[in-house]
Amino acid sequence: MNINEMINENLIKVGLKAKTKEEAIKELSQLLYANNKIKNVKDFEKDVLARERQMSTVFEDGIVMPHAKSNSVNEASVAIGISKEGIDCNSVDGKKSRVFFVIAMPHNSNDLHVKTLSEITSKLLDDSFKQTLFSAKNKGEVYNLFNEKKKDTDKKRKDGRFLIGVTGCPVGVAHTYIAANALKKYAEEMGVDIKVETNGSVGVENSPTKSEIDKAQAIIIACDRQIDLDRFNGKRVIFAGTKEAINRPKKLIEKALNGDVPVYSSSGKRAYSNNDFSKEKTGLYKYLMNGVSYMIPFVVIGGLLIAISLAIGGKPTPEGLQIPEGSFWNQILNVGVVGFKLMIPILAGYIAYAIGDTPALAPGMIGGWIANDGSFYNAAAGTGFIGAIIAGFIVGYIVKWIKSWSFPKIIQPLVPIMIIPILGSLAIALLFIFVIGAPIASLMDSLVNMLTSLSSGSLVVIGIVIGLMQGFDMGGPFGKVAFMFSVGLIANGQTQFMGAQACAIPVAPLGMAIATFVGRKMKLFNEEELANGKAALAMGLVGISEGAIPFAASDPLAVIPANMIGSAVACVLGFLFGITNNVAHGGPIVAFLGAINNPLLALLAMLIGSLVTAFITIFMKKLISKKRKESVSAA
Repeated sequence: MNINEMINENLIKVGLKAKTKEEAIKELSQLLYANNKIKNVKDFEKDVLARERQMSTVFEDGIVMPHAKSNSVNEASVAIGISKEGIDCNSVDGKKSRVFFVIAMPHNSNDLHVKTLSEITSKLLDDSFKQTLFSAKNKGEVYNLFNEKKKDTDKKRKDGRFLIGVTGCPVGVAHTYIAANALKKYAEEMGVDIKVETNGSVGVENSPTKSEIDKAQAIIIACDRQIDLDRFNGKRVIFAGTKEAINRPKKLIEKALNGDVPVYSSSGKRAYSNNDFSKEKTGLYKYLMNGVSYMIPFVVIGGLLIAISLAIGGKPTPEGLQIPEGSFWNQILNVGVVGFKLMIPILAGYIAYAIGDTPALAPGMIGGWIANDGSFYNAAAGTGFIGAIIAGFIVGYIVKWIKSWSFPKIIQPLVPIMIIPILGSLAIALLFIFVIGAPIASLMDSLVNMLTSLSSGSLVVIGIVIGLMQGFDMGGPFGKVAFMFSVGLIANGQTQFMGAQACAIPVAPLGMAIATFVGRKMKLFNEEELANGKAALAMGLVGISEGAIPFAASDPLAVIPANMIGSAVACVLGFLFGITNNVAHGGPIVAFLGAINNPLLALLAMLIGSLVTAFITIFMKKLISKKRKESVSAA
C-alpha cells in the first residue's frame, strides 16, 4: 500500500476551521471517523497527541505531520487539511503551519507509517509541489496533485561519483526519512549516485556493503544518535545532524565532493575541519543525554521497588524506616538498592561511551562507582550523580586521547579490549583518589562545620542552608551531609532539625511530578519525562529524593535551582511550624506512620515546597525554550 491508496477526496479538507494544532488534529480525526477509517475519535486523538508530546512533528515551511499507530484505526489512511490563514504551531522557523497530514495506522501495521511518512516527505521536498499544495482551492486539486506522476525532467545523468549517507533522529521517525530523502533528491539533481542508510524506529535499513563503503568518495553522517562508525575507518567523513541534512543537503553534498573532508579514524581523531554543520549535535549535551537515557530505567526500577517495600513493610525506628531482616519486603528492598547502586556507574559509563565508544564503557562505569563511593578517598559521602557526570566526561576524553596514540601492530588487537580499558580505569581511579578526593573530603568537613556553627543561630537561616543542600544534588554529598547532621542531633534529643529536613526531602521528586502534570499541555516535557514524573511521584511519597535525578541531569539549569528553592522553602516552613521527627527519614510516609509531631503542618510544608519547585521549573523551562527559539531564528 502506498500513499495514493490511503488518500481519497473524502479525506481532504481545504479551509480548516481550527485555530490550534490540537484543534486541527481533532478536526481531521473527525474526518477519518466519518469515513470509517477509525472507530473511536477520542482514543485516536489521545494516541496522536501522546506521540506528538514524545517529539513534535511540526516542520519548517508550514508542514505538520501528526501520526500514530492505534488500536482505534480500522484502515491505514491519511487525512489532509489546509489552513488558508495558517496556524501558529511553534515552528522552529517561526512560520505559521498551513498543511496538516494526520496519518492513521493500525497498531499491527509494522513499518507502514514510516514508509508513508517517507513518501509524503519525498513529495514535499519539491518546492513547486509544495507551493501548488498551499494554493489548492479545493480537495479535488489536492487529490490530483498527490496522484500526479513525478516528472523526471530534473534528473541528471549519473557521472560515476558515489556517496554514502547515514541518517537517524532520536525518535527514529520523521526527521530520519526527511533527511534521507533530502540527500537523495539533491544528489540526483547533481548527477551523483548516493546510498542512504536510515536508522529509524523499524531498525537499520539500506546499509551499505563493504564494497560500497570502499567505493564511496565520502560519507555523510547526518545523525543524532549512536551508530557504528568503525566501518568507516579510513574514509572521509562529514558529521552533521538531521536538521543540517534537511535544511542544507546541497552544501553537505558539495562539501563531500570537494575533498576538503577529514579522514575518520576509529583510533581517535574525529576532526571536523571547519565543518560548520556538525557543531549543533556533537556537544556535551548529546553525550550527557546518552548517559541519562541509559540511567533512567535503573532509577525507576530501584526507586519504585524501594518505595513499595518501605510503604508496605517499613516500620518507624530511631534509625529510620526499617524492614525486618529476612522478610519478603526486605528482599524486595535489596533488589531496589541494587538498582540505585548501579544507576550512577551506568550514567558515567554511557557518557564516556558516547565520547570514546566501546573502550570507554568499562572505565566510565568504574569511574562512576568510585565517584559515588566516598570510602575510596576518605570522604563521608560520595559525589553522587554530579561526580558521575564529571567522571564520565573525564574518562570519555581520556579514552579518546589514548585512542589517538600509535600502537605497535602486534598489540593493536588488544588495544580496545584490554589496554585502553585498563589505562582509562587506572587514570580515573587515580584522579579521584589522589587529586579530586582530598578536596571533596575537605569540603564535606567544611560543610559539617558550617552547619554546626549555624545551628545555634536563626532557624530561618539554617533552614535555608539545609534546604538548599538537600535540593542541590538529591541524595548526593551535599544532601547526605545535611541529612547525617540532622540524624546526629536526634541522638542528642534535638529532633526539630530532622523534622524540618523531612519536609525538604521529598520536594524535588514531588515537584517534578507536579511540573510534568501541569506542564504536559505546554509541551515542556517529552513522553519519557512524563512517565518519569509518575515514578517520581511514587518515590517522593516515601521520601526518595533520587527520583528527581533524571530531570536534574538532563536539564540542570532549569531543575536544580527549582529544587533548591523549593526544598529551602519546605525546610524553613518545617522549622517555623515546629515540626519534629524521631525517625531518620523524610517524606509523607513518615507523617502517615506517626513519626512526626504535627503531620498536617508537615504535609503542608512539603506541598508548598513542591509547588514552588514545580512552578519555578515550568517558568525556567519556558524561558530557556524561548531563548533557544530566538537563537535559532537569529541564526
